[in-house]
Order: sequence, then C-alpha cells, then structure tokens
Amino acid sequence: MIITNNPLVRSTYENAHVILFVEGNYREVLVKARDLVHGRHQLITHPLMGSLKPNETPYRSVVVSDAVLDKTDADSVLIIEEAILVFDRFIKTARTDRGEGSTEKMKEDFREIDLSLLSSALSE
Repeated sequence: MIITNNPLVRSTYENAHVILFVEGNYREVLVKARDLVHGRHQLITHPLMGSLKPNETPYRSVVVSDAVLDKTDADSVLIIEEAILVFDRFIKTARTDRGEGSTEKMKEDFREIDLSLLSSALSE
C-alpha cells in the first residue's frame, strides 16, 4: 500500500497498488503512515528515504504492508515515530524557496524525485 501526497505517484501506480492519497503535506503523509503502523501494518520503505531533507521537498511516498500483522511491529513504530520527530526538527528551519514554497518547476522536479525513489524501492 502506497501512502503519498504526490499526484505523479498516484497516477503512475493507481492500477498496480493500493494508493492512499493524502491531500496534505509531507508531515501528513508521515502521520497517516504512523496511524497505519499503529494499526499493525508494517513499514516496507523507510519514511525518510533519499537524500532530500524534509524541509526541502513537499512530496513524500511511503509503502506499508497491505496485510495487517498479528501484532504491532515495534521496529516500524520506532522508525515512523523518529521520522516524524526528524521532520519536525527540520521544518523549524523551513526554507522559503523550498518545500511548500518551491516554484512549480521545482515541485515538478520533486514529484519526479519522489517517484524515482519509490520506483527504485518497489523494483527491489
């Protein structure tokens, strides 16, 4: 299951995977992933994959298991909770020229980067 706020990811994978599209920002994607992890889904991709800092890109895609586990996966909980804390630390130094403040051309590039990272993770 792919949780994303990236319309390019949604249109690319909507016929191949379950997509939970988040009409919101990067943090809201992380929070939705956290809610699913607490609901006994397992993280499949790291929520901070790639070298872009959370305050630089407005887009994020995270993959969690389709199936619900018998119990909550402790590693997934630790990873997603830490990812939200990292996001919150970085966003305090938000750049007005990046993230939500990016130009449309930059947002297009960030959508492509997020798609590329996700595609690479899904092909492994």
